[in-house]
Amino acid sequence: MDFIVGTFNHPVLYTIHFVPPTSSSTAKLSLLCDHPAIAGHSWLSFSPDKKHLYATAWTEPKPSVASYRIKSSGREIQFVNAKHVSALPGYVCANSTHLFSVGGPTGEVFRLEADGSIGPQVQELDFVTDQGENVSEKRGEVAHGSFGGLRHGSHSVDFSPDGEVLYVADIGRNCIWTYSVKKTRDMAEAPLTKQKRVGSTRDGDGPRHVWPHPGGKVVYCLQEHTSMVDVFALAEGEEGAGLEFKQGVKIIPQEEDVKKYWADEVRVSTGPDPLKPRYLYASTRGLQAETKGWIAVFKLNDDGSLASDESIHMWQTPTSGGLANAIEPAPWPKGKQDDVEYLAMTDSQEGWVFMLSFDGKEIREVARLNMGKTDDGKVVGCATAVWLGEQKGGNVDFFRHR
Repeated sequence: MDFIVGTFNHPVLYTIHFVPPTSSSTAKLSLLCDHPAIAGHSWLSFSPDKKHLYATAWTEPKPSVASYRIKSSGREIQFVNAKHVSALPGYVCANSTHLFSVGGPTGEVFRLEADGSIGPQVQELDFVTDQGENVSEKRGEVAHGSFGGLRHGSHSVDFSPDGEVLYVADIGRNCIWTYSVKKTRDMAEAPLTKQKRVGSTRDGDGPRHVWPHPGGKVVYCLQEHTSMVDVFALAEGEEGAGLEFKQGVKIIPQEEDVKKYWADEVRVSTGPDPLKPRYLYASTRGLQAETKGWIAVFKLNDDGSLASDESIHMWQTPTSGGLANAIEPAPWPKGKQDDVEYLAMTDSQEGWVFMLSFDGKEIREVARLNMGKTDDGKVVGCATAVWLGEQKGGNVDFFRHR
């Protein structure tokens, strides 16, 4: 199984190979190849057909979003083009017609061309004008910096499984934005309509990422400041995409002080039935290098609700995670005989890529690979991983280009 890893600070993309353990051998991670990139890429997302990789690009002097062509099963990655955005981007996602990016005060929608390149901008999103105070900024100076406002503004962008709703988590406005996605063949037309604001459950939660359950009726919101994951159900009978709070769980041990952490990622398991994930995974980073992060696992019911407020297991990560501790469950191979799931986890503090296993009872580290240092002696800050196998949950396809 292969996956691609981007970085925060090094203009390289890495293709990494994972071999699961057997009864007679240990698990292995190895670097297949590295590919020149235009900048550090903090977030990666595939096109629906997985022929292109889209990325946030922390370019200077202006930030960008970038397109790459995937060839030879990820052994070759070719830069296609890039487009500037207004503020440092946090996340990107794509359907077959458009690329969506958000970061801090703004977001952009770009047309995608038939060759996978990024075309003209067709829509701009504004998360600041007439939206009240920025509650995250009131926290004052934060460890690691604000990344040009990214830590005090919109942060993530993802589709519902049917592609009809776009979710944006906004740390600064302490809310989730939802948009209806218009299915249009007019490529110049703005595809997002019916913007709706869903306030967070607690003051100062800091919504960082919204991730949909594949059944489409539930979404999970990871709260960066309070280290919580909240479960929201789609509200019935509302115009636009309304959400209704249902449950919330703490994703660090109860005795830990949330002020020492910043939550990072939420995901669901990938098999054996991809439409009924069994587990929810959530990760948290330590704000200081000496504070190690946590990975929490919770049991899910078939409808996506949490089976219990108690985690199955909480595992302390080897480092704080730095800017990362981002987790990504591996695709579930056809014919898989055991119940063990694997998760890639990235670390920017020491430059590790970890492979974790979960057997339904506890998380274990099974392999690790260090990405070394940059030419100027800095640790390669690993950011996020995307698997080259089948992906679930993030990208959707409306219309194929001719």
